[in-house]
Amino acid sequence: MLTISSITDPAAWNDLLRPLPNAHVLQTWEWGEFKRRTTGWTAERLAFQQAGQTVAAAQVLTRRVGPLGVMYVPKGPALDYTKPDLLAAVLDHLQALARRRGAIWLKIDPDVIAGTGVPGEPDAADDPAGQAVVAALKARGWRFSASQVQFRNTVTLDLTHPAETLLMDMHQSTRRKVRTAEKKDVTIRAAGSEDIPTLYELYRQTGQRDGFLTRPLAYYQEAWGTFMRAGLAQAFLAELDGTPLAHVILLHFGPKCWYFYGASSNEERQRMPNYALQWAAIQWAKAQGYPVYDFWGAPDAFDESDRMWGVFQFKRGFGGRVVRHIGAWDYAPFPPLYWAYETLMPRLLALLRRRKPGHSDVTS
Repeated sequence: MLTISSITDPAAWNDLLRPLPNAHVLQTWEWGEFKRRTTGWTAERLAFQQAGQTVAAAQVLTRRVGPLGVMYVPKGPALDYTKPDLLAAVLDHLQALARRRGAIWLKIDPDVIAGTGVPGEPDAADDPAGQAVVAALKARGWRFSASQVQFRNTVTLDLTHPAETLLMDMHQSTRRKVRTAEKKDVTIRAAGSEDIPTLYELYRQTGQRDGFLTRPLAYYQEAWGTFMRAGLAQAFLAELDGTPLAHVILLHFGPKCWYFYGASSNEERQRMPNYALQWAAIQWAKAQGYPVYDFWGAPDAFDESDRMWGVFQFKRGFGGRVVRHIGAWDYAPFPPLYWAYETLMPRLLALLRRRKPGHSDVTS
């Protein structure tokens, strides 16, 4: 029998979340507060206890869409997905909550592994436990979501190996570029909140060069600063004679360290600063005792035409394992309403974009 309680203390929430299976930094108190302050979501933190022990946790974000609402559990809920009875009890509660609140949909996207390796390659394999979770969701009427808010797939590195082994397991060209950066006077230093304007300028340049959306400086001061102040983020800068060339920003929580943001200037790229940064970040995460380094993102479709293919090849060069997750799944308490939203909202957003250039996304 589960008992469910709402947690309102930030430290208490993070402490009960941290040891749970599949705990994720996007389930932390800081992420919920960041989304509240910047994009209008409200957060509710639910702890599920059994025999006095916390066995599951779900940070549920809610956002109004006119008179209605949508609900999202980013990279959660956190629990042991190999226990079907526990999963069923948690889903029962979340589904009932969505029905009571008249939600258009409730979305989850836990870090449950569907398989490893690139499909079609010799080392590719499905994960039976993950496939069982997919079957359980389908049996309950959940729908695989066309809106994958977070990256579905990723590359992870096992940091329990010695540093020398990690270096030798890299692709030869990656290892050579790491050493090239060291020989060409690239230096790496830790960066803090006082460096956020510099980190932002590199990120802005990268967005302009690669064609992705960047928001104003204040947004990143909130995003990066929130996690830095909480001790959940670490940034590194690559420099040449004091001139910034590139950066990485890591988020870390529970058993993982994630490479969340990366950027580089348009100058001195032949010195390979991004490779030196990744190696420094990997060594830092290992020194902090994290067993897993997550490169945070790989293509949905493993094809050279995918926009992420070049970045994926860069990440894969460090010798990690390709991990395919089950992705995001939607529960629709009122199917006709869900159909109308999923059909009409994309058309409305497309119309608004034509009238006013910019970006609109109700789930980010």
